[in-house]
Amino acid sequence: MPAASKTTPKKKTTSAAATKKPVAGREQSAGALFAVIETGGKQYQVKEEQVITIEKLSGTIKTGDVVVFDKVLLVDNGKDTQIGDPYLKGAKVEGTLEEEGRGKKIRVLRYKAKSRYLKQKGHRQPFIKVKITAIK
Repeated sequence: MPAASKTTPKKKTTSAAATKKPVAGREQSAGALFAVIETGGKQYQVKEEQVITIEKLSGTIKTGDVVVFDKVLLVDNGKDTQIGDPYLKGAKVEGTLEEEGRGKKIRVLRYKAKSRYLKQKGHRQPFIKVKITAIK
């Protein structure tokens, strides 16, 4: 006697392009002005009215002070893209300092088995939050 075959309904498949979601923080509308700046050894893609969290800057700055980033790598206005070599001359990004703080505690642990050796240290990295006000 032949075994009864069970059929399962096929699932609808969608194309990969239809299900692809944009990466968080990378959404851009057509013609949006953005820039890529370098600070603290890292690069950040910024646009006006965006708040970014960066490494604490040296010197004494307070909440509400204007921060100028002159290491601008790229500026794009939607039609025209300017790329520096390595930086754009005359380009700058301005922002205002909104908050200073320290990040979550990072635990550093050294351990050697069978020798009763255990060292623990903690570290909180200082940061600042800057609201981008102008890209020039």
